[in-house]
Amino acid sequence: MSKVISAHSVSVDGYITGREPGPGNGLGDGGMLFDWYFDGDTPSREFGGFKLSEPSARVFDAAAGRVGAVVAGRNTYEDSERFGGGSPHPNAELVLVSSRPAPEITERQTLVTTGIEDAIAAAREIAGGKDVGLMGGGVTAAALTAGLVDEVILHQRPILLGGGRPFFPSLPEHVHLRLIEAVPAPGVTHLHYAVSR
Repeated sequence: MSKVISAHSVSVDGYITGREPGPGNGLGDGGMLFDWYFDGDTPSREFGGFKLSEPSARVFDAAAGRVGAVVAGRNTYEDSERFGGGSPHPNAELVLVSSRPAPEITERQTLVTTGIEDAIAAAREIAGGKDVGLMGGGVTAAALTAGLVDEVILHQRPILLGGGRPFFPSLPEHVHLRLIEAVPAPGVTHLHYAVSR
């Protein structure tokens, strides 16, 4: 059975955006969270245009190559300019989970308004046996609360942003993780965890 994975660039103090993110301003003043996508000599096999360090390319491509569909929440969708009508992943379709209508959604995107469980079920079907990726802190927190997340990958940047959108807005209980791999790389440390059940 496919897995549900969450992979995010995050500051040491736990933010996935800087201050004042939003449509037209994307990550707010936190764009440096993704500098490691472009600071190396190794082209990504999964994302055209990305040139990472060798250890980052290995980790990034291993995770990205597993994903067949991505579930994103409404804030991420809007802040990312609706992904231009497509998906944040070049080889995986987008499932938008939102409690309100999205008249701008395209035929390359799927809207689910009945909650995270149904969104992940729809994404599993679309993924065709590949894994489901989660994008955004709210979506990840909802999926963790529902017991649906198998792995968490943190691409931790050595910066304290001091504000922005936190990765985990709130969780009703502790979630225990087991470290699978820690990979230091220029400008980022890749931390791969399994969710303990």
